[in-house]
Amino acid sequence: MTNMTIAGIIAVLTLISCVGVYSGKKVKNGNDFLTGSGKAGPGLVCGAILGSLVGGQSTIGTAQLAFHFGLSAWWFTLGSGLGCLFLALGFVGPLRRSGCVTEPQILRREYGTGAESLSSILSALGVFITVLVQVISCIGLFTIIFPGLSPFAAAALTVAVMCAYIVFGGAWGAGMGGMVKVGLLYLAFIGSLLIVLTGEGGLSGLAAALRVQLAGTPLGMIQTAAAGLSNIDGETSLAARFFTLLARGVGKDLGSCLSLILGVLSTQTYAQAVWSASSDRAARRGVLLGALLCPPLGAAGILIGLSMRAHCVTAAEAAALAAAGQAVTQPVLESTVHVLPAFALSHMPPVCAGVVLGTLLITVICGGAGLTLGISAILVKDVFGRFCGMSGGRAELAVSRLTIVAVLGASAAVALTMPGALLNDLGFLSMGLRAGVVFMPMAAALFAPGRLRSGFAVASMLIAPLTMAAVRFLRLPVDPLLAGMAAAIVVCGVGIALSSPAHSAKEK
Repeated sequence: MTNMTIAGIIAVLTLISCVGVYSGKKVKNGNDFLTGSGKAGPGLVCGAILGSLVGGQSTIGTAQLAFHFGLSAWWFTLGSGLGCLFLALGFVGPLRRSGCVTEPQILRREYGTGAESLSSILSALGVFITVLVQVISCIGLFTIIFPGLSPFAAAALTVAVMCAYIVFGGAWGAGMGGMVKVGLLYLAFIGSLLIVLTGEGGLSGLAAALRVQLAGTPLGMIQTAAAGLSNIDGETSLAARFFTLLARGVGKDLGSCLSLILGVLSTQTYAQAVWSASSDRAARRGVLLGALLCPPLGAAGILIGLSMRAHCVTAAEAAALAAAGQAVTQPVLESTVHVLPAFALSHMPPVCAGVVLGTLLITVICGGAGLTLGISAILVKDVFGRFCGMSGGRAELAVSRLTIVAVLGASAAVALTMPGALLNDLGFLSMGLRAGVVFMPMAAALFAPGRLRSGFAVASMLIAPLTMAAVRFLRLPVDPLLAGMAAAIVVCGVGIALSSPAHSAKEK
């Protein structure tokens, strides 16, 4: 790590710190902190959404998954963009007309306090998994930037930086920081894309490099032993692994896309950005801008992941090759979480590499902080506020900040136990859990009020995640989210069919 690289990192972190301090001046009370008091324009709405949505999964996780599965790593950013599109076209108006500031409040108004409490806990758990992804990503970045740093020290530093970013500015910090982050990320990825295409000789050159590295080679033939994946014995199996959007199976990849679409529609953080807007038009334009900007980032991450796959091996692959009597001449990655940062360090001028690493840092910092803000809003408004009687004053502001610190501390503790996890798999799981719990009851509350009995709504919130867990535990040949959503649709459909508006109103 050169002094110029460190200078580039410091410059980016200084910029985002200034944004955080400036945004903190706009926070006077709990409502300013959680929703910006409904004053945000399209840019801030877009920044708040992408600040959380474009995090470790969309950048580090996409490059990591592309290293293993090529084009199918695109589903996270494709699904995110489609989710934003549906949010803008179908949900902005109903959400803002609801008069609520959290999704569990919508459920309480329609189905009672039991539905609110259950959805609050399960939704917070789903968002917590995504916060965990950002923390794992950030720990990985800090350990590659500072090679002598222990994982525990990197986790502590991660919590400190995320707290500093969001604890002061809240919704204003999330929006402003998100705008700056997306701008820097686009510059970094455009530069990386040009380096890949010129260095590999275009897309055809990249494909040729992958064939030389993997198609029927010793590395291609130890994939099962080293990574638990099928061996690559020729060009057909190479194409099936890296050059199709459905490399992991139709059910898994399309299920992953659906989990992103429904997860965006069911997540407090993104609804919070809609509520922060100054008008329906500002909210809709901001969300549509997010839908447009998200997918191209995934494409750049995929090309970076493929380029690193064409020239690097993992530590497990190096060990398997050595055991087979093969010499290892390629660079070795200690963890596939390092795919994107290692690319920057090995292929870019030092100061540019520093800017990219700094941008990745603020990407995961903004993502983790923004999602933690969503958890804080749910817990403070729908759990603590009900029992303590807080309503937007300084007490609520203090509790919101303490909740953020507690959530990030807990996520760091869990992250230290699972450093090698595939980030996008955790992201899909998180989105699927949120969608299974919230989407069907909330959609019924927004678009068919009074039609779904509260007992069926609560039952769907329980049955959907239990179905997902059962499918995953039993290893059934179906995507867990598809099974969970099917269960939720059946339960809610039966509830609507057996209910009348008068009956539901009387029940509440």
